[in-house]
Amino acid sequence: MLLEAVSRFEAHLAEHGVRLTRQEPEILQINVGKLCNLTCTHCHVNAGPKRKEIITRATLDRILAWLAPTDIPTVDLTGGAPEMIPDFRWLIGELKRQGRHVINRCNLTILIEPGYDGLAEFLRDHGVEIVASMPCYSAENVNAQRGDGVFDASITALKLLNSLGYGMSDDLPLHLVYNPVGSFLPGEQAELQADYKRELAAHFGIHFHRLYTITNMPIARFASSLRHDGKLDEYMAMLIAAFNPAAVEGLMCRNTISVGWRGEVYDCDFNQQLGMQLANGKLLSLWDITPESFGALPIRVGDHCFGCTAGAGSSCGGALV
Repeated sequence: MLLEAVSRFEAHLAEHGVRLTRQEPEILQINVGKLCNLTCTHCHVNAGPKRKEIITRATLDRILAWLAPTDIPTVDLTGGAPEMIPDFRWLIGELKRQGRHVINRCNLTILIEPGYDGLAEFLRDHGVEIVASMPCYSAENVNAQRGDGVFDASITALKLLNSLGYGMSDDLPLHLVYNPVGSFLPGEQAELQADYKRELAAHFGIHFHRLYTITNMPIARFASSLRHDGKLDEYMAMLIAAFNPAAVEGLMCRNTISVGWRGEVYDCDFNQQLGMQLANGKLLSLWDITPESFGALPIRVGDHCFGCTAGAGSSCGGALV
């Protein structure tokens, strides 16, 4: 299965004369675990409230020690809900002491959950960039994808962030993430951003900086949903037909080191959820490599990579072309 998937994506790269090679690492993305207060239908992590996978302090200590002598400027925290791990605030404090720019991928609702009082203020005080899930500006679509009541909770959280300066000042970046509510590609990012800005400002007085459009990946919970509806093959065919060679240059696997909650190394968070751990004679953890040796490792690919190269492309920072 893996060999077939690899050959199909690599065949498209070769057909278009495109090579997928690494650049110098600019981002260390840490997936701190699968624990989350939500259970979203599009989640590629299969995260949820009952998941037990959480990064330990010992693993974080090893990651911080590895990071300290490097020049990697940005650390991107994802999950699950990163804020739910016991060491979240301590970790951010340590990263800021190292002078790193920190991105927190937030589902918004966690900011107003009981037991998380002062979390938004903590993020503001530490200058953490927030990238927040917001699959639509309508309650019906958001609740369908993320659960009843999630839209109202997200609006409340966004108002809180705005009141603290997020989305109002360039010093406190607030970006939103759009995922399609279904088996289709995102619309044009600039047009969707204009729609979001207009609707959220008009109806709720909410402001943000940028909208990132991200394609739903045909893995984990979303793939299970497609398979249940008999649409997985159709969705894959659409992604393959929409392959865009111009998107390859901006793929996140080129400049990002992805680390799992046990310290394992991957090309991206999607490969991580598929168990496609990097190896060089043995399976590699972060402390087995250097930024330089990482650059020599080939990028592992599969059918799901068509999700990142379809249409305008898709990455953690939105559309690529």
